[in-house]
Formats: sequence, structure tokens, C-alpha cells
Amino acid sequence: MSNRTSLQGMWSSRFAFILAVTGSAVGLGNIWKFPYIAGENGGGAFVLVYLLCVFGIGLPIMMSEILIGRRGRRNPVTTMALLGEEEAGTERWKLVGVMGIFGGILILSFYSVIAGWALSYTFKSGSSAFVGVSAQDIGDLFSDHLADWKSQVMWHGIFMVMTISVVARGVRNGLELAVRVLMPALLILLVALLFYSMKEGDFSGAMRFMFSPKWEALTIDGVMIALGHAFFTLSVGMGAVMAYGAYLPEDASIGSTSIAVVLADTTIAILSGLVIFPIVFANGLDPGAGPGLIFTTLPVAFGSMSGGVVFGTMFFILLSFAAWTSAIGLIEPAMAWLNERKELTRVKASLLLGGVIFFLGLLTIFSFNLLSGLQFGRGTFFDNIDFFTSSVMLPLGGFFIVVFAGWVMCRNSTSEELAIGTGLRFSTWRFLARFVAPVAILAIFANAMIEAFG
Repeated sequence: MSNRTSLQGMWSSRFAFILAVTGSAVGLGNIWKFPYIAGENGGGAFVLVYLLCVFGIGLPIMMSEILIGRRGRRNPVTTMALLGEEEAGTERWKLVGVMGIFGGILILSFYSVIAGWALSYTFKSGSSAFVGVSAQDIGDLFSDHLADWKSQVMWHGIFMVMTISVVARGVRNGLELAVRVLMPALLILLVALLFYSMKEGDFSGAMRFMFSPKWEALTIDGVMIALGHAFFTLSVGMGAVMAYGAYLPEDASIGSTSIAVVLADTTIAILSGLVIFPIVFANGLDPGAGPGLIFTTLPVAFGSMSGGVVFGTMFFILLSFAAWTSAIGLIEPAMAWLNERKELTRVKASLLLGGVIFFLGLLTIFSFNLLSGLQFGRGTFFDNIDFFTSSVMLPLGGFFIVVFAGWVMCRNSTSEELAIGTGLRFSTWRFLARFVAPVAILAIFANAMIEAFG
């Protein structure tokens, strides 16, 4: 294995790493997207295909990114440069790290704005703003929120302060301490909300919606959606997992650790569906509302249910926690690069990054009000940033990471770092990383381009 030492510090244990990577992977998309797409694309049939995709494609990519991170023990840019020089005689692979860092910054610029909505709704729910109001009133409330750019700027700023206050404190005292508190808290909230949904909602209806295998409803498009979500849900391709892998102790198993993260991420996504959809069905609401489910559909339900003020507030706290742990992962690669290469302290680097991301986020905020009439490319500034990062940068980042691990790094290097021998387990990873995952990512990329421009 690599004898390099991380300049940023180390996780205290394998468990801390699992919490951190799971926190980075579990975000707003897990809470609403997986349950919704599962229900709309064949229920249990979709879940089975998704599990095949997440273990056959998502898992080998995650293992590849972790092994590269631990092998290099530096920020993603320097790691790719060092390993590129060692394995292929060129530092040009550092461009993969650069792309990941910029991708993380761009994603966080709009992710923070949406997380600000969750923070705002936490206080709205807690102040009984949803009690006894109609669906039309809730829709107007959300429209007013989007139109009020000053309020959005405030909540976006608060969320960025929350994020940089964690990463500025380092690996042990910042990242690890935060996930050791936030991830158990998130799970406790999720379980409490699950019991509430079982008691107050249509739990059997939700179970049928999500898990009854409807093979006739699973189309080729549904399979592509499963494939795409299996890739995106694990936060691979943007350098976050690579940066976290740089702090992983030498004696921690990359394979079993990655499996634990995949299982935790999938479990939380499924539990989220069993929280949301019993409430949706019990109130006769539209389960296909997509992102609007969170901010325009569920508040109607919470406003009319027994205990809705308390449990509605808990739900938006859950959303905020999920967004917070993801944001920490998004900003860490750039933080590590500034700290190592530009020799800025973590406090100075976090303030610089926080400022840059805050001002970039204004483009997303203004896309819903002041600049909503400025349309180009895919639409507003927000539409273009979202499309460029999710449909271009992330798939390309994941593709080059898995190609580097599978094709550029020599067999001895990957075998040594994975520490799973050279038998069936290693051969399976190598086959998936060299052939299955790259082809799948290209299919995701091609499908996105066809949908966008076809």
C-alpha cells in the first residue's frame, strides 16, 4: 500500500469514514427522488434493477475513487497528478481532479440555495404556517418564497456559514465530529417519522406503490433512470469520495467499507419513501409531484394531520441535516486543494470558498425572480448550471476515475490498495471497473445528451 501520509489528517476509524461518505451520499435527492422514481417505474421491479445497478456499477466506481484517494493521500488534483505520473508518466490526469473540484463548487452553489429552502420551511412549519391552509395557499407560499430574493439570500448565507464552520475545523474536529452527530440524528429523525407515517398514514398503500413488482411498468427509460440514479446517488465523480478516501486508515477494507456505504445509502432512500408516501396517500395527494412533493405537497398534508406541526418540523430538520452532510463533502476537495497547494489555513480557505460559492449561488436565486426572464442554452442560470454539472461534469468525472483505476493503474497497485487478494473478488471488481462501469456511464451520458438535444 501507499506509504504516503495525508496532509489533512485521518479518520479515527473505518466507522467514521462510513458515516462521512454516507453523509456525503445521502442528500435531498435521496429523500424525494428515489421513492418517487421507484413508484413511477415499476415499484419492486425498479428496486431490483436499481440494486443490480448500484452494486454492479455504483459500487465498483466508489471503490475505484476510494482506492485512488488513499493511494495518493492528497487533494484530488495532486492525487491524480502524482498517480498519473507514477502509473502513466503524465500529470495530465490532474485535470480529472480539477473538474471534480469545480463541479463540487458549482453544485454546492445551487444546492445551498435549495437547502436554504429547507431551513426556511423548518421555521415555517414550526410556526404553524401550514396548519389549516389549502393546497392553493401552500403553492402561493412557495411562489412567494421564490420571488423573495432577499429572504433566499439570507437562508443561502446561513446554510453556507453552517457548512464552512464545519470544514474550517479540519478532519477530526470538523468533518468527523459533524457526521458523528448529524448522521445518528438523521437516522433517529427518520425512524421517528417512519413510526408517525405508520400510525397516521396509508402505510399499506405506500408499500404497494414502492414494492409491488410491476414489470409491465418498467420500460427501457425506467432502466436508464435506475442506472443514472445508481451512479448519482453515491456522490462519485466529483472528488468528494476521493478526498475522503485520502483520510482513510491503511487497515480499513475498501471493499467492505464501500458495501456498507451503498447499503446505508439505499436503506435511507427506501425509509424516506416509507415516510413520505403513507402521508401522501392518506391525504389523497399526487405521488408523482417530483421535487414539488417536498415544498408544495407535503406541507398540505402536515398542515391537516394530527401532530403535523411537530412532525412536519422534524421532516424539514431531516432535510436540512441531509443537505448539510452532503455540502460538507462537496466543499472538502476544494478546501484540501487550497490548504495543500496554496498553503492557506483551513479557516482562510473556508472563508474564501464560502464567499465564492455564496456569490455563485446568487445566480440560482435570481433565476427565480430578478433574472427569470434571462433565458439561454437550457433556460435560466440555474437550469444551465444544473444541466452542466449533473449531465456533463459528473458522468465524465466518474468515467475518467473508473478508467484510471481499471485501465491506467497497474494490476499490482490496485490489488495492493484494495487488499482483497488476486482471486475472484479482485477479478470481479476489475471486470466491472474496466468494462461494465465505463460502458454504463457512457450510456448515462449519451441518454442525457439525447434527452437534451435529441
